[in-house]
Amino acid sequence: MERILSNQQVLEAVTSNPKFYNNIQNVQTPHIDPIFSSSDNDLLAQIGYKPELRRQFTAIQVFGVAFSIMGLLPSIASTLGIALLAGPAGAIWGWLISSVLILTIGIAMSENASFQPTSGGLYYWTNFYAPPKLKTIVSFIIGNTNSLALVGGLCSIDYGFATEVLSIVVIAKDGNFEITPAKTYGVFVACVAAHIAITCASSKHCAWLQTTSIVANVVLIILFLIALPIAARRGEPRLASWIFGNFETLTGFPIGWVQITQAWLPAIWTIGAFDSCVHMSEECTNATKTIPIGIIGSISACGTLGFIILIVAMYSLQSSDLEGILGTEFGQPMAQIIYNAFDTVPGQGKKMAIFFMVLIALAQFLMGASILTAISRQIFAFARDNGLPFSWWVRKVNKLLSVPINAVITGGLAAVVIGLLCLIGPTAANALFTLAVAGNYLAWGMPTFLRLIYMNDKFVPGKFFLGPVWSRVNGWVSIVFIVYTIIMVMFPTDTHPNRETMNYTVVLTPGVWILSAVYYYVYAHKHYHGPAKTIDEEVESNGETAEYLTHVIEGKSVKERSESPVLKA
Repeated sequence: MERILSNQQVLEAVTSNPKFYNNIQNVQTPHIDPIFSSSDNDLLAQIGYKPELRRQFTAIQVFGVAFSIMGLLPSIASTLGIALLAGPAGAIWGWLISSVLILTIGIAMSENASFQPTSGGLYYWTNFYAPPKLKTIVSFIIGNTNSLALVGGLCSIDYGFATEVLSIVVIAKDGNFEITPAKTYGVFVACVAAHIAITCASSKHCAWLQTTSIVANVVLIILFLIALPIAARRGEPRLASWIFGNFETLTGFPIGWVQITQAWLPAIWTIGAFDSCVHMSEECTNATKTIPIGIIGSISACGTLGFIILIVAMYSLQSSDLEGILGTEFGQPMAQIIYNAFDTVPGQGKKMAIFFMVLIALAQFLMGASILTAISRQIFAFARDNGLPFSWWVRKVNKLLSVPINAVITGGLAAVVIGLLCLIGPTAANALFTLAVAGNYLAWGMPTFLRLIYMNDKFVPGKFFLGPVWSRVNGWVSIVFIVYTIIMVMFPTDTHPNRETMNYTVVLTPGVWILSAVYYYVYAHKHYHGPAKTIDEEVESNGETAEYLTHVIEGKSVKERSESPVLKA
């Protein structure tokens, strides 16, 4: 009689067998089949990891992680000053074009995630697709770059929150309040500290937070789209010809350059957190479908709604004086637009500007809590593979809450340090926005680039795949856009940069790449060998499970297997 083994026994044998896994670098030769796997944890074990986090997130909540981090209206409010440098038409059409191009990145990422859904996705995929001699060093650089970029995202979000809070104070005091870099940094640090406390809550509460954030963002957008144009109609709203046809340059660069740089940057920064879905892979159900839904759904929703929001904002301008809007004493162009639109009714401008800015700041705060959740999962995953200093401490998970609390603290402290750029001035603080873009785009593009260049039997299409032809077309379009974006965000906003107007992204991001390589060759190579297998690595050389598995691998029939003395009853 043939011995029938459970799925778990077969799975453990597969993932501990050297024919399937290299013990030094387990992603070098694994055989992963996302379609055949019986459950999320089975697939995770094929990838090489034991489950350590609870699967509390549904598809809508994974979508909510990305959607709430994007925080559409707060993000547009934070970057509107950049968009207006290209004029109203540049802001609107730049958003639309870049949104479509961003979608190509999301589609390529969804294909990778549907194949290998793991929290360390980006650097894991890089290691998986890279040629043997480059696997470890390239994945190490990508892991560090992605971690820094996510922290940069938290910095930019909480910096935006700080400016919004201070703009409320200025409006409330009728301009009798001075916004200084020190005050901005103080609010920024307080915000980061609050996010650390919130994110250390249980996984279940973090999942609930995403649902709350979705509702808050949707309600805010609906109020904005209804109330603002109604108020603006009482005054002097802008004409369609001006909104859709007026391209300008309010920088020292030529108008053409501004239209494909400053005009594109708001969407590139705002629709820039969809990889957070990947970092939640080990906490969601049906990950091979849920992650693509979260990625593509969040990009599509934000691209469409953002286009509409910008049209409404441009329509509600009560003057064509963009320089006056950019130089507002409120410190926030969006606050000035709301104030002017509602000020058509005496006494309403101040009240409604405060009302909307409070809601925008609240939504921005929820964005920060969401991105720190994603940051902590990326840092946890990278530390689990010994990719960070003090990995032994960073990777610890609180068993009671099922939350990587040490990783949360690490991400928050890193944000506080990088946020010191706020003290230099507003222009230097813009590097917080482009820092996140440059780092993320390199991390997003590398796995797809390697998959396209070294296409082989390693890639197994998951439940989301465009097909062999369109997948490659989409992949190459995304790579071209990524390369352009990384170069573009390194440029300053002025033709003659100085200490205050310098774009520090050109120093920080390449600096991380160089330091990561140096740190790897000097020390980290002793501990980081690529994604590390965390499931039982002992091979059952004499057990019945190993015997059974060997027969299955060799393609023996049921009759032949039943004749084995080990498997006979």
